[in-house]
Amino acid sequence: MKIASWNVNSLNVRMPHLEQWLRAFNPDVVGLQETKLEDHKFPDTALAAMGYRSVFSGQKTYNGVAILSREEPRDVVVGVPGFDHEQKRAISATVGDMRIVNLYVVNGQDIGTPKYEFKLEWLAAVRAWLEQEICTHPNLVVLGDFNIAPDERDVHDPAVWNDSHILTSAPERAALQDLLRVGLHDGFRVLHGDGGIFSWWDYRQAAFRRNLGLRIDLTLVSDALRPRVGAAGIDREPRTWERPSDHAPAWIELAG
Repeated sequence: MKIASWNVNSLNVRMPHLEQWLRAFNPDVVGLQETKLEDHKFPDTALAAMGYRSVFSGQKTYNGVAILSREEPRDVVVGVPGFDHEQKRAISATVGDMRIVNLYVVNGQDIGTPKYEFKLEWLAAVRAWLEQEICTHPNLVVLGDFNIAPDERDVHDPAVWNDSHILTSAPERAALQDLLRVGLHDGFRVLHGDGGIFSWWDYRQAAFRRNLGLRIDLTLVSDALRPRVGAAGIDREPRTWERPSDHAPAWIELAG
């Protein structure tokens, strides 16, 4: 089973790219972030014509998450239970024998700002939720744009992207490690120990051409699923297309 995560940075703009990529890559499940679409505008009919069922939670201009699946998603939950806010950043559903949690983690703006504190509060709430979720659903996949690069291998310049920089600060990385401690593993790192492989590149300074990126799009798997990770990677191809998202799809393939 191929499971992928992609921050499309506006589905309205990137829908042709999504259609092209779905035909070429043929994933079974996809989590989308930053759809930036109100629910009544979500292209579920077009995606159904391609063989994908969709569940989604969106808003105008900002945020927005969705899960696409070859199978009908069940038991859909929107948001983070117990954490009430208006931003559309989380959606979860059961697909087959797996629970899929799709997250668009808060960016945080800058260390010490209210948005940074909100990011840490939101991540703490997610951790508490996942601690319960993994007990109910041992076959758990948590994917999305985490807006955190896990360690130095995941940034192009550790001297710049250090423990006092947004997306790589010590509290953010500690919050990510807290998520992993509920019984999750970075699916990419199960198979790849090397650095220099990224999923996001700024639009400025020819960052993609120069590979000045970060790996902030993650696919986490539970203890039960870890032995089934047969392949994992980042598909850079869509980042080369005209008017691309600044993110590339991150994916894993599970055996069985």
